[in-house]
Amino acid sequence: MAPLRYQRLYVNIDHVATVRQARRGASPDPVEAALRCEAAGADGITAHLREDRRHVQDADIHRLATALRTALNFECAATEEMLALAERIRPAAVTLVPERREEVTTEGGLELVRAGGALREALARLAAAGIKGSLFIDPDPAAVARAAALGAPAVELHTGPYAHHPEHPATLAALAAAAREGEALGVAVHAGHGLSVDNVAPVAAIPAIEELNIGHAIVGRAIFVGLEAAVREVRAQMDRARTATGLVP
Repeated sequence: MAPLRYQRLYVNIDHVATVRQARRGASPDPVEAALRCEAAGADGITAHLREDRRHVQDADIHRLATALRTALNFECAATEEMLALAERIRPAAVTLVPERREEVTTEGGLELVRAGGALREALARLAAAGIKGSLFIDPDPAAVARAAALGAPAVELHTGPYAHHPEHPATLAALAAAAREGEALGVAVHAGHGLSVDNVAPVAAIPAIEELNIGHAIVGRAIFVGLEAAVREVRAQMDRARTATGLVP
């Protein structure tokens, strides 16, 4: 499979909802934020509905499913509740992620061996509903191979280790190796977690990575420059990285 020349940017709007939930009010509205991100060049919107509803709420997911002009990537745990919701709203994609109530944010990839049976069933269920399933995994070729064996049409590589230690060449090398494995196996490769305008370029330059998911850094940057400008900054960095490697004419 040839690498995509254009790399998609999906903006995660979870932390717009985090700000709203601090006062349990109506503002800022994550759906309005999503529409502004689309207008600024986002190729899609990601939203994670957690079991404890700490930020995004059920009503947000329902509204996003009908309001977006691009595509919704619904992040969730592989539970009956979340799978049933996905079947009702039919997002373009569902990314299955690990979820522990005590964690501040997602700390690592899915446990593909122990949870393999449940993940296989979840992916098959999503496929039957016409939804593209993806597994959030650690940046390891063996994990990519296991995800492919479970029937995942796509994976999202956890970029947290790289984002925390971009100065360590091994963290970027791991992402590149995992991306190459996905390309070889015909699995679409996405990546995200901890990426920002300051560190995104080396990841964006990896040819086989088709899509980046970025949220917290964009929302944080928006405090200073505005949401649309924050999206455009990241988009420009991604495009420059792809151009420098000859992936974009």
